[in-house]
Amino acid sequence: MWGTREKTAEAAIDNDSFTFFGKGAHFMGVVTCDGGVRIDGRVEGEVRITGALIVGEQGIIKGMVSAGTVTVSGKITGTVTAAHNIQILTAGALIGDVHTPAITIQDGAYFHGMCHMDANKWGDEQPLPHSNIHDMTPYRVGIRSSAI
Repeated sequence: MWGTREKTAEAAIDNDSFTFFGKGAHFMGVVTCDGGVRIDGRVEGEVRITGALIVGEQGIIKGMVSAGTVTVSGKITGTVTAAHNIQILTAGALIGDVHTPAITIQDGAYFHGMCHMDANKWGDEQPLPHSNIHDMTPYRVGIRSSAI
């Protein structure tokens, strides 16, 4: 019977363009796909897809990942870029840097790395001028010299 978290993850996939790497499958190289992909086997290399990526509880990815959405119940080791969001479910582990506008990490999940969320959006803003900033150096020097 399917768990609730798997139903939610699978609902994000368009059934017309769905690729499945089954348990026991081992792939080395570059995976490029339009649509959704579910990985229950092992992939070493690079995964570039336009749709949803689901890494099942037995799934392992070692390498760079780029997808629309990423749902992790297995293990990913490498840099992950998601156009929409990343979900690390309870059984999941993600070790590496993450680039995404939104991330969800459930209790019991493991994440080790840096998370970059729309850094360009915040970097373009100019700091507000502060009118109440005063140089306190003359006051500190006066206090120190009188105390000696």
